[in-house]
Amino acid sequence: MQRALLNNAVEGVTKGFEKKLEINGVGFRLSGGPKDIEMALGFSHPVKYSAPEGITLTTNKMEITVSGIDKQQVGQVAAEIRSLKKPEPYKGKGIKYVDEVIIRKAGKAGKK
Repeated sequence: MQRALLNNAVEGVTKGFEKKLEINGVGFRLSGGPKDIEMALGFSHPVKYSAPEGITLTTNKMEITVSGIDKQQVGQVAAEIRSLKKPEPYKGKGIKYVDEVIIRKAGKAGKK
């Protein structure tokens, strides 16, 4: 375990870690800079998120890139942003990791 922690610390300083999140949904918007982002996620108010020290948030259209040197902190920030609006199984709307696969459900069958 100590070897893995030390290896992640060295890798973080040399290369850095990053996680990418994707926003899907009609009317969802994203804006912001390296420390603060503002998202319209279908609520009655815009959602603001401020990154902790050592984390950089980069926005590109509907994609958020969380980067930093601490692997645990990068994962924690990405999980906190995702928890603001988790992807739902019917239409797939929400915030998801780029490599995440959302298993879709069939909706109502309707009357016969």
